[in-house]
Amino acid sequence: MGDATGLWTTAPPDLNQALLDGKTTLPAPRRDAVSRRDLIERARESGCRIVAVTAPAGYGKSTMLAEWTTLEDRPLAWASIDRLDDDPAALLSLLATATADLGADGDRVIAEMRGVGTSMLGRSAPMLAHSWSGAAEPFVLFIDDLHLAASTDCRDALEIVLSGVPEGSQVVIGSRRGHDFLARLRAEGRVFDVTEEHLRIDATGARTIFAAADVDAAEEDVASAVERCEGWPTGIFLCALAAADGADLDIVGDDRLVADYLYRECLAGLEPGLQQFLRETAILDQLSGPLCDAVRDAGDSHEMLRMLDDLNLFLVPLDRRRRWFRYHALFREFLLAELEHRDPPAVARGHLRAADWFEGQGAPQRALEHLLTAGDRTRSPLLVGELALPTYQRGEVAVVARWLADLGDATVEAFPPLVVIAAWVSILLGISPASERWAATLERLDVHDPPTVERGGIDSDRSMIRAAMCVDGPERALADAQYAVQHEPEWSPWRPQALHLLGSAIRLVGGAEEDAAAAFREAIRCAPLVGDPDSVVLSEAELAILAIGRGDWATADRHAAASRRAIDDNHLEGYGTTALGLAVSARIAIRNGERDAAPRLLARAMRTRVGTTHVLPFFAMRTRLQLALCYAELSDNAAALQLLGEIDDLLRLRPRVGTLVDEIEAFRAQVTGNPGRVSSVPLTPAELRVLPYLQTHLTIAEIGERLFLSRSTVSSQTTSIYRKLGARTRSQAVARAMERGLLGE
Repeated sequence: MGDATGLWTTAPPDLNQALLDGKTTLPAPRRDAVSRRDLIERARESGCRIVAVTAPAGYGKSTMLAEWTTLEDRPLAWASIDRLDDDPAALLSLLATATADLGADGDRVIAEMRGVGTSMLGRSAPMLAHSWSGAAEPFVLFIDDLHLAASTDCRDALEIVLSGVPEGSQVVIGSRRGHDFLARLRAEGRVFDVTEEHLRIDATGARTIFAAADVDAAEEDVASAVERCEGWPTGIFLCALAAADGADLDIVGDDRLVADYLYRECLAGLEPGLQQFLRETAILDQLSGPLCDAVRDAGDSHEMLRMLDDLNLFLVPLDRRRRWFRYHALFREFLLAELEHRDPPAVARGHLRAADWFEGQGAPQRALEHLLTAGDRTRSPLLVGELALPTYQRGEVAVVARWLADLGDATVEAFPPLVVIAAWVSILLGISPASERWAATLERLDVHDPPTVERGGIDSDRSMIRAAMCVDGPERALADAQYAVQHEPEWSPWRPQALHLLGSAIRLVGGAEEDAAAAFREAIRCAPLVGDPDSVVLSEAELAILAIGRGDWATADRHAAASRRAIDDNHLEGYGTTALGLAVSARIAIRNGERDAAPRLLARAMRTRVGTTHVLPFFAMRTRLQLALCYAELSDNAAALQLLGEIDDLLRLRPRVGTLVDEIEAFRAQVTGNPGRVSSVPLTPAELRVLPYLQTHLTIAEIGERLFLSRSTVSSQTTSIYRKLGARTRSQAVARAMERGLLGE
C-alpha cells in the first residue's frame, strides 16, 4: 500500500472539509468483488432517470455502485449519506455540493440549500432540481445509504429534487429500504429497480469470493454455501473465511444468528490487539488514525488500520489516499454488540473521547452528536447552547429541534440558557403554543441561586421575550426592551436583538422617531460584530419604513437594499424575519416602476409571510400592512383587503399593539369600499403551506398528516389554490406557482 505514516499521524488541516470530501469522493472499487457489470449495463440502457438499488445489508449495494463508476463515460458525482444528513437542509447541501460541478450555477445553489419549514420544499428543493435540469451534459449521481436520511422532510425534499434529473442523466440510489416517494416516478416508468433478488450470488460469483479469500473449495462446498446462504453475498464471504480457518461449512445458514457466529469466528482469528481495536472503534461512523488514537487513548491506530486494510476485513476506504475509512455496516453492528456485551461502559467512554477529539479539531457539531449518544447531560447542554443559534441561521432548524428533543424537556428546563434557545427558536419560527409554553417556563425559573451576572442575563432574556411577544401591551414592551439594552453588554449576541426591540417598542408607544431610528442604527452597527444578520435585516427594514413616512424615498431605497443584501449574503431566504425587508423593498420597487424586480420581491415577501404569526405580533402586522400598501399602489384593493383580514385575525389574538392599530385603521379607511382593479387573489398563509406539497406524490390525506390538518381542510385549501392560480391539475398549479415566484427562486 505504500508508506502512509504521515497521513495517519496528523489530522487534516480542515477536518470538516476532509469529512465532507470523504462523503463526496468517488470510492475505489474492490478488485476482488463479484462483478455486476451485466446488471449495471441493463440499468444504464434502461433510459430510466432513477435507479433504485434496494436490499438488506450485505448484498453488495455499495460495491455495485463503486463498480458502476468505472464503467461510465458520463460526468460522475457521489454522495454517501450518514445519520447527520437526516435533515433536509443537510441532505440538500450534501447533494448540492456533490453536484456543484455538474448543474447550473452550482456554487450559488450550495449556499441556498437552507431554510425553515416548507421553505425547504418551496424554494431550496426546486432550486436544486432546476440546477440539475440545466446541466450542460448528462451525468450520473450516486447516493449511497439513503436509508440513513429517513425523515419525512428528507423524503419529501428528495422527491422534488429528483424531478429535476434531465434526460440522459441518472441518479443511482443505494438503500436498505424502499422509498415511497418513488411511487409516482415508478408508475411513470422512470425507475429501474435492482432488488435483493438481482443481487443474490450464484455459484460463479461464489467461486470468485472463495478465490479472493484464497480458499480452494470443492464445487459441492461452494454450491452448499450458495444454497445455505440463499445467495447472500456477505454470508458467502463469511463461509469463505470460515473455510480458510478450517471450519465446517455445515454451520453456515441464512439465519442472522449464525452470521453472528461467523463474525465471531472472524474476530477470533485475529490477534487480541486487533480484536480490541475493532471493538473500541466501532462507535465511529468514520475512522482515521488520529481519531482512533483519541478514542482508544493509544498511539498505534495507524498501524492497526493499515493491517486491517491489508487483511481486507470489512474496512471501506472513504478517500483514495486511505486516510479515512468506515466499517462495513453489518460488521460494525456486530462489533458494537460485542463491545456492549463485553464492556458496556466503554461505549459511552469512547463517545466522550471522540467528542473531545472532534471539539479539539474544530468540529463541535460532530462532538455534540457523540455527547448525545453517550447520554451526557453535563457538556451537551452547554454545547447545544453554543451551537443552536448559528445552526438555526444555517437553516438546520430540524437539527436544533432534534438536539433539544434528545436532551429532553427536563434537561432543557434545568439549564436556563437552553430554555431561552427553545423559546426563541419557537418565536422566530412563529410556532404556537410552543412559544408561549417556553416563555412561561422561562418566567417560572428560579434563578436566585446562580451568580448575579447569570441572574441578570436571565432577567434580560425574559424581558426580550416579553417585548417580542407583546402580550401585555407596548408600554410594558418598551420597559422590557429598555431593561434588556441596559443589561446586554457590547459583546452579547443578544444585544442587537434588544436594540431592535427597543426601536420597535418606541414606535408602538408613539415615541420620537429619531429615538427609534437611533436604536435601529445601533443594532445595525453591532449586529455584524456578534454574527446576527437577522437584526440587520429587521432594523434596515424599519429604517426604510421611517424614511418613507418622511417622504424620503431615496433613503428608504438605500435601507431596503441593505436589508436585502443581508438576506442574500447570509442566505436567509425563507425565514419569517425577512418578510418585512422584502415587503418594503417591493413597495419601493413598485413606486419606482421596476417592472421586473417588483413582482419578484412581492412574491418573495408574500410567501415568506407564512412564518410570521401572532407570536411576533407587531412584526407580523407591520409586514402585512406593507404588503397591503403594495397592492393598493397596484390598485388591487381586493388583495389589500385580504391582507387586512389577516391583520384582523392577528389583532384578535394580540390586540395591544399601540400606534400600529392607528396606522392599520387609517389604511383601512383608505381602501374600504373601493375594491379597485383585481389583478390577482393572493394565496393565504395556510394555502402557501400546502402549496409545496403539491410537487410530491402525497395524497390529500398524507399532506394533512404532514401539516397536522384534516383531510377536508387540505382538500378545501387545494381547491382554493387551483382556483386562485387558474389551474385544473397539480402540475398546472405547480407550474403557475413557479411562474408567479411562489415556488422555486
